[in-house]
Order: sequence, then C-alpha cells, then structure tokens
Amino acid sequence: MAGLNLSAFDVIGPVMIGPSSSHTAGAVRLGLVARHLLGSGPRRADIELHGSFAATGRGHATDRALLTGLMGDAPDHEALPQAFERAGAAGLEFAFSVVDLGDAAHPNSVRFCLDSGENRLELIGASLGGGVIEIVEIDGHFTAFKGTRHTLVCWHADRSGFLFHLTAAFAAFDINIATLSTTRRGRGSEALTVIETDDAIVASVLQLTAKLDGLVRQRFFSPLP
Repeated sequence: MAGLNLSAFDVIGPVMIGPSSSHTAGAVRLGLVARHLLGSGPRRADIELHGSFAATGRGHATDRALLTGLMGDAPDHEALPQAFERAGAAGLEFAFSVVDLGDAAHPNSVRFCLDSGENRLELIGASLGGGVIEIVEIDGHFTAFKGTRHTLVCWHADRSGFLFHLTAAFAAFDINIATLSTTRRGRGSEALTVIETDDAIVASVLQLTAKLDGLVRQRFFSPLP
C-alpha cells in the first residue's frame, strides 16, 4: 500500500443511511450543495440521472437520497427512506428522468434543474465513491469543487477589478483562500467564481462582497456533513 494516503474516512466511509456510500451518501451531499446554491428549498426539482445512477439508482435509494439533500437533511437522516412522502408533504414537486451526459461524465452523475419561485439553478455533480462528491457545472459554467471546504459561489459580470476586490474582502479579515476559479461566457459577459477557504467565511466578508459592482448573487456554505 506504499504511496497511498488513506484516512479513517476513506476506509470506514461516512456516517449514513445505506445502502451505498456512492449512490446514497454522495447523492445526499449533491442534493445539499444544490439546495445551498439555489438559496432555499426548491418548489420544483427536475432530476436527471446519468450512467450508474440511472441504471441502479432506485435499488440503491439514490432517488430518495437526492431528495433528502434537497430538503436540507444529512446523509444519516433516519427518514431518508420516506423522502418521496416527505417531499410531497412539503410541497416539493419533483420528477426523475434518464439523461446521457456524455462519455466524459462520471457514471454516478446527476443534473438538477431547480426552481424556488425566486431563483433557478442548473447543476451537474458526480458521486466519486466513499461519499465524496464533485460539482462539475453550475448554470453552464464548468467548475470543480467537492464541498469539503468553506465555499463561496458568486454569479457576476466579467468586469476589470472584480476579482481584486473580491479577494481583498477575504484578506481584510485574514481568511486564507485555498482555491479560486473563474469561468465566463465571454469577455464582459456573465461569469462565475468559486472560492474555497481554509477558514470560516464570516458575515462581515459577505457584507463586503455583496456590495461589489457587478455581483448578481452569491451563495456560501460550510463543509458538508
């Protein structure tokens, strides 16, 4: 096993309602990220399953796990098996379908198309195994983060100086940025920036970033359960 760096989490797996860390625990976490980025619980959720998620997801409770995350609950939530009934009682309209996201997509992938009444979100993510996930696309912008750090996602206009002022807000409170990625549709058009930090993102930072010229909206969340 030389050269492998394994943690107890990698060996034992996450605390969860089974049966599968990839198809169940990972699916809950994907739903949680989608809920965080939408900004609230969705009123309507169209959920498209790719690959193994589509082929074996029902038997592994992937569908119920995705809904559990969308409702804001953790992978070990005892009512996960009753997710369909709970979603209906909460007024969440949902539909599942099969989609082909292409050969490059991970077999355990899902695309969410969510509507809260105030906001809409399209998100593609994958469950990599052991409860580990990766978000690969947000509203058509390619990205790559796992939800294991404090995370801020900003939808904004592509403007000179935006990233300078964005990172300056973190520096002002001595918050270390671990990763930063920005994608845009074209020069001067819509852009998306994802920042992951080693430290908690305090409210004072968010108050500063909320005032940035060109910001459309922002969402943040702490490391996933």
